[in-house]
Amino acid sequence: MNASAQHPPAVRTTCAYCGVGCGVLAKPDGRGGAAISGDPEHPANFGRLCSKGSALGETLALETRLLHPMRRGADGAMARTSWDDALDTVASGFADAIAKHGPDSVAFYLSGQLLTEDYYVANKLMKGFVGSANVDTNSRLCMASSVAGHRRAFGSDSVPGSYADLDEADLIVLVGSNAAWCHPVLYQRMLANKRARGAKIVVIDPRRTATVEDDDLHLPVAPGMDTALFSGLLVHLADTLTLDYDYLAAHTTGFTEALVRAREIAPDLTATAAATGVDAADIARFFALFRGTKNVVTCYSQGVNQSAQGTDKVNAIINCHLATGRIGKPGMGPFSLTGQPNAMGGREVGGLANQLAAHMGFDADAIDRVGRFWRAPNMAQREGLKAVQLFDAIGRGEIKALWIMATNPAVSLPRAGFVQEALKKLDLLVISENVISNDTVAAGAHLLLPAAAWGEKDGTVTNSERRISRQRAFLPLPDDAKPDWWIVSQVAQRMGFAEAFAYHSAAEIFREHAALSAFENDGTRDFDIGALATLSDGSYHALDPVQWPAPDGAPLADSRFFADGAYYTPDRKARLIAPAVPTLHEAPSPAFPLVLNTGRIRDQWHTMTRTGLSPRLGAHLPEPFVEVHPDDAAAYGLLDGGFARISTRYGACVLKVMISTGQQRGTLFAPIHWSGETATDARIGALVAPITDPHSGQPEAKATPAAIAPVDYALRGFALTRGTLQLPAESWWAKVAVRGGAAALIASNAPVTEWRAQAAALFGDGLELAEYLDEPRHSYRAAAFEDGRLIGCLFVGPAEAAPQWDAVKALFEAEALPAPQRRAVLSGRSTDGLADTGPTVCACFGVGLHTIRDAITSGAAVSVEAIGKSLRAGTNCGSCLPELRKIVAGTKVVVAA
Repeated sequence: MNASAQHPPAVRTTCAYCGVGCGVLAKPDGRGGAAISGDPEHPANFGRLCSKGSALGETLALETRLLHPMRRGADGAMARTSWDDALDTVASGFADAIAKHGPDSVAFYLSGQLLTEDYYVANKLMKGFVGSANVDTNSRLCMASSVAGHRRAFGSDSVPGSYADLDEADLIVLVGSNAAWCHPVLYQRMLANKRARGAKIVVIDPRRTATVEDDDLHLPVAPGMDTALFSGLLVHLADTLTLDYDYLAAHTTGFTEALVRAREIAPDLTATAAATGVDAADIARFFALFRGTKNVVTCYSQGVNQSAQGTDKVNAIINCHLATGRIGKPGMGPFSLTGQPNAMGGREVGGLANQLAAHMGFDADAIDRVGRFWRAPNMAQREGLKAVQLFDAIGRGEIKALWIMATNPAVSLPRAGFVQEALKKLDLLVISENVISNDTVAAGAHLLLPAAAWGEKDGTVTNSERRISRQRAFLPLPDDAKPDWWIVSQVAQRMGFAEAFAYHSAAEIFREHAALSAFENDGTRDFDIGALATLSDGSYHALDPVQWPAPDGAPLADSRFFADGAYYTPDRKARLIAPAVPTLHEAPSPAFPLVLNTGRIRDQWHTMTRTGLSPRLGAHLPEPFVEVHPDDAAAYGLLDGGFARISTRYGACVLKVMISTGQQRGTLFAPIHWSGETATDARIGALVAPITDPHSGQPEAKATPAAIAPVDYALRGFALTRGTLQLPAESWWAKVAVRGGAAALIASNAPVTEWRAQAAALFGDGLELAEYLDEPRHSYRAAAFEDGRLIGCLFVGPAEAAPQWDAVKALFEAEALPAPQRRAVLSGRSTDGLADTGPTVCACFGVGLHTIRDAITSGAAVSVEAIGKSLRAGTNCGSCLPELRKIVAGTKVVVAA
């Protein structure tokens, strides 16, 4: 059990999820769990948490954890082994591959979930001692285009502004960002500015997302055409003489070339409208807002970055801010909303294959400098393979040994089926993980190394505004689990590099990382945290959130970059970049006439290895789905709530259909979260094209040509059990977290009699079994009891009248049921005592649709504000507020006389 001392104090730490970097108070309960709340003193969130952060306490159990080193035996089975054996095997395996095939035959694939200290040690080992730059990260999939855009424009990967700019902006432009769902804490900060100061919000997104519900203007730009829109804006600013000519002359170069190219792409309003597919009047309104508003912050995220033209999109945005001098000052500037909790920390240490360390590249001076600092015998001399390239090389047999840490590339990478098969070709596949099973592990790991998880880790992370925060342990390490930095250091020592990797604590590593940032840094490098290089262990443990740069000798303070120029280029001037003419890398065709867009949903994260453990997070959108415009649904014979097969050149999957007017005609949207572990046929990464941006190497996840066709299932239903959930391979299912057991939603074409036989296998023997079978109506229901407790249920029925599980799920989660409730289980309804709250709307407080509608129709709460006061829904992260507004608008209200 992952238990600590009784009633310990709350620990200040940082959230495990997105790049907002929210402060968390974790109060261990002494039984291996913890009460979670927002830290009111943390400057990233001031106490607010999103639904995912609020549910972190539900993800701390050990049932799914990897707790001991595991090694694959001659029979192919994984068996427990000792740390010494595992570490010796990793070290000798990598050493053998290097000796036989050279240093570029090995690679690390890291993660934005790692702490900075973990990242630093892994990067140092590969680039300084192995002698290869084949160390990349899943951050390549989320923010590499932003890095490349920053470096092209600023000469460094510098985020100019800070979150405080969202409070002072008069115009906030959100590009390719569903911030209401993906960065809800920051989005609520934007809305607070809108309410208090009248700030305007413009959303640029092909989809009408939840973020659009509170905006002032929505521009549904055609897929891939963001560059055209911002090129049109630059032309407009030039034609209306709205440029800051003094700033351009003093602090930039390349304006003429950038403007010439912008005129080629979007010479006027009509051409911009034609290229983007947006109504000309709406574009004119956006241009006027930008032209007439000095304080403008342009926030962009995955809709910009995850593109084969992502870097150009970033630079087209930055061009407009440079041309108007709206950068580095309060309330203005371009702002990348980062996806992962420590993608920024990974960028700082050099965790990308095209970076060396501490924001230095692979120029001769940098290689020499870092080599001397590390006293490294075998410095990498050139960039390594970026993520998609890396796995292509694995598939060709060029990479012999791979170490994956804290990520699941067999789900998240493009062409995921190819990735999973490529992994099987490796001579040595090492995976550091905290879960015992996922799609990548299933690809044939030779060694599994149990890594510390959130709540056990101790180190630092850096958020989107350059703020370094401590992630502190509040639970002991369970069984054999170890920090990633310790694991890598032990392997390095066994490879003969003991002196350089004799670390005893995360604090020691952080001091070295900080010292490297300041080493021979005369102000020509942006990343400098030299002021933190001499922290004592105690000071490191107590470190408050601090924003970089923090050079030695300067007071620690929040800061912005570039208000007065001083860019990190050789001439200290920014570069306006002439982007390529935007075009989809692969256009739709008769075989694949639609465009597939992928992304996140409100309550899940990455591949659900953590959020998938939380019952409340699984309740809002429990099944993998595809969003389709009504016209496309009609054209392809799709029904809302039915199923469809989505296919591309690279793979196919079957998803539930959600018809939405918010979806553009000719496009599809599907979430990235489901895997082979959590659903039968919903790994959307398998469909995504392996096309990458030529500058950043980031793959195109937003515009893969696709086809869609209906899939018919005669039966729909669900299963709940206290034991292991085993379902027929030929049926469609999606697992959903529930309290006290396991659950799945089901679709099938098997006759109900086969499902009756399945019940026995599902529940086992020796239980009291209540059954209902109506073969002519294709309905079967079973409930298993033991000593008055509901042990399991299996409900299947005709697809057009599928059994609903909300009430039954509530009965299942109860400890014991009185006789009337037991008799009512097969009806699918609750009798007195347990209310059917309906599908979850507010995940933070578990408020269901039926509860909300009852409050509205009774007159108890007839507005969103009243719902918040009465039921608390919408009062925490606010990400359910758009849905609440729709419910209020669409529900008939009965007010008592």
